[in-house]
Amino acid sequence: MKRLYIVYTGGTIGMRHTPDGYAPEPGLMAKLMRAMPEMADPVMPEFDIHEYDPLLDSSNMRPRDWVAIGQDIVDHYDAYDGFVVLHGTDTMAYTASALPFLLQGLGKPVVVTGSQIPLSEVRSDARANLISALLVAARCQIPEVCLCFGSKLLRGCRATKVDAEGFEAFDSPHYPPLGALGVDIRIDHEHVAPLPEGGGVALAPDALTATVGALRLFPGMASELLAHVLEPPLQGLVLETYGSGSGPTLDTRFLDTLAEATGRGVVVVAITQCLRGSIHIASYATGSALSRAGVISGHDMTAEAALCKMCCLFSAGGSPASVREMMGRNLRGELTAPVG
Repeated sequence: MKRLYIVYTGGTIGMRHTPDGYAPEPGLMAKLMRAMPEMADPVMPEFDIHEYDPLLDSSNMRPRDWVAIGQDIVDHYDAYDGFVVLHGTDTMAYTASALPFLLQGLGKPVVVTGSQIPLSEVRSDARANLISALLVAARCQIPEVCLCFGSKLLRGCRATKVDAEGFEAFDSPHYPPLGALGVDIRIDHEHVAPLPEGGGVALAPDALTATVGALRLFPGMASELLAHVLEPPLQGLVLETYGSGSGPTLDTRFLDTLAEATGRGVVVVAITQCLRGSIHIASYATGSALSRAGVISGHDMTAEAALCKMCCLFSAGGSPASVREMMGRNLRGELTAPVG
């Protein structure tokens, strides 16, 4: 019998309807799970639930909460066969993207899930998501952080939220799903990360202290806005550019502002605003201008993965030069390395 550790951070899945809207209720999630007849089926694993205090709506998640979740997993790593993180959907993709960079040497499944409707409601997606996550964590050899939602099992650092209301709320635009959750749970082992060498896991870094940010380009953006964003103590910026890496070039102050910032060590990484596609920063003259200003390609990383990766690299003590180099390297399956 496999034994799982459930990290219950909060989110819609464990909420109850109140006069002020959905709100978490301490102890409710464990009570509801124990009452589910499915949990008594012989195919289901044993589990222990660690309920966080306070329970958080995921919109209140901070980088220090990612570290707390990672440390919780490390502390219980040897005693359990797998881990399930119950989380709100609003920032689930950020947590699923941060954990792969924090958990060094991970050799057991960490499955992040939640729901659009609470488990306490009669009609809810929570039951299927929860059961699927538990079965994946107990029965599948997946030595990485993944996100289980609806009919898909996704690599955590490739996932992004694409629907605020539908049950298929997450997608992986640039990488195939790790598994399909249909009549059977089918794992695509070709796309699953290999088992790492060694038998232990460690949290690194053990604190996220970096100052990083994200900015989405829009037509007519004032160079003064960019300058304010790039002011110290900012160490790195994820710049969501147009198309395959284009940005405004007629405003020379815009380019000068970028060049001044990258010249003093701010790492600026370009990703695309498009749901699908990758950065090819030299394909257009407008992209080449950004490159000359010191902006580097984030290839096909999601905004969530790029931000979390940058935060972890700087927090680990990386210099601007090393972070620039590592942002373009595939570390946890978060990006597709360019050919050639």
